Amino acid sequence: MSRPESTTSRGGIAPNGRTLGTATVAGVLSYLVTYALTYAMTGQQIANSLAARVLELATGDPGTWKLVGWVFYSAHYVTSEIPGLFGSTSVNLISRGDAFSPALFVLPPVILLIAGALVAVAARAESPLSGAVGGASVALGYLPLAIAGALAFSISVGDSNAGPTLVTAVLLAGIVYPLVFGGVGGALGSLASNR
Repeated sequence: MSRPESTTSRGGIAPNGRTLGTATVAGVLSYLVTYALTYAMTGQQIANSLAARVLELATGDPGTWKLVGWVFYSAHYVTSEIPGLFGSTSVNLISRGDAFSPALFVLPPVILLIAGALVAVAARAESPLSGAVGGASVALGYLPLAIAGALAFSISVGDSNAGPTLVTAVLLAGIVYPLVFGGVGGALGSLASNR
């Protein structure tokens, strides 16, 4: 009886090319699903807000999708910079008040845990370590979108920009979240794939 294809390259814990491809797609889908769920939970509220109306008057763009992006990054603990007369202010739109549900903080970790687990199961990870490495590889798809999203959700305000802080978006949303939660999900998924 032949052994099923493993998640690792020859003799190590490094994911093989197929696993990396699966992880990249899982990372992209994780980002998109998390944003879509954030939009579903906050989009209507944001569209009806004073901030969205002021933004539309100032820029001519409804901007709801951009403001939802700010909330999306806030769910990753990434602050948004808002310029003002006396300097810029950093805010996390979820923890700043009761406008948005704190349950939004749970979305990115849960989606990334699921993605990491699915990568490990699809790759038939042989151990929790190889599953964790494969699961953490979702960062390959998540990181580029985290960078692109932080730039796309930026709004020009006079001579400056408002939006997610790029460095924090890269470090937290693009690297730490997918590595940690994708890795944990992958380790857990490897246990399911070995049953």
